[in-house]
Amino acid sequence: MSPGAAFFISDAHLGAESRSAEASREAMLHEFLAHLPGRASALYVIGDLFDFWFEYRTCIPSRHFHTLSALAGVRRAGIPITYLGGNHDFWVGRFMRDELGIEIHENPLTLELQGRKLWVHHGDGLIGGDLGYRILKRVLRNRLCIALYGLVHPDLGIPFAGWVSRLSRGSRDVRPLDGPRLVREVAAPRFAAGFDAVLIGHFHHAFDHSENGKQFLVLGDWIRHMSYAVLENGQLSLRRWPGGDPKSH
Repeated sequence: MSPGAAFFISDAHLGAESRSAEASREAMLHEFLAHLPGRASALYVIGDLFDFWFEYRTCIPSRHFHTLSALAGVRRAGIPITYLGGNHDFWVGRFMRDELGIEIHENPLTLELQGRKLWVHHGDGLIGGDLGYRILKRVLRNRLCIALYGLVHPDLGIPFAGWVSRLSRGSRDVRPLDGPRLVREVAAPRFAAGFDAVLIGHFHHAFDHSENGKQFLVLGDWIRHMSYAVLENGQLSLRRWPGGDPKSH
């Protein structure tokens, strides 16, 4: 593994289940983060690392202390972390930026790395028929709505948000992936705009499509697949922690 490799992960949804139910996969994620020093030049978190995140002015969700510590370890090793909010953790902000030194983004990333031009998005709201969600997204990210939610005590606000999140998840990870539709509606327009690689999360399936020297990846998740992408020496690949092909799971 080249120390110049860039790593991409998404969709761990930590906090979606009980501590005991999540213990194994949370530990695997922490092991993955611990192995990055000496191997990674950058880590990109492409949304929904947490099933819910809200930054009150004076407290953070205690449930995620060990994951925050693991991210801090990556930063102490000198590896930059870029966090692109998803549809469950889009309220990530000041704490991670100021206390952990993580670069936070709300909008798609356009990256030029290792001779590749990448377009990176969590993946929500990109396909036709998502108009209702796109309207809801604008409401939830409104500064007034955020300020009003901040008035709710954390012992009420965090459990309530978890309940709403569970309602919205439904059967997301058991629905089949419509790869051709994603290629047509998500990847193709970005290829036409000059990008040679498109990476998204959100759909909880690992998917790798190449055409005419261009590549489209859906990152999978850290619930069933334990999958991630690596850009190394200009080559993009999907991998599974601690090993194997994520597309076979």
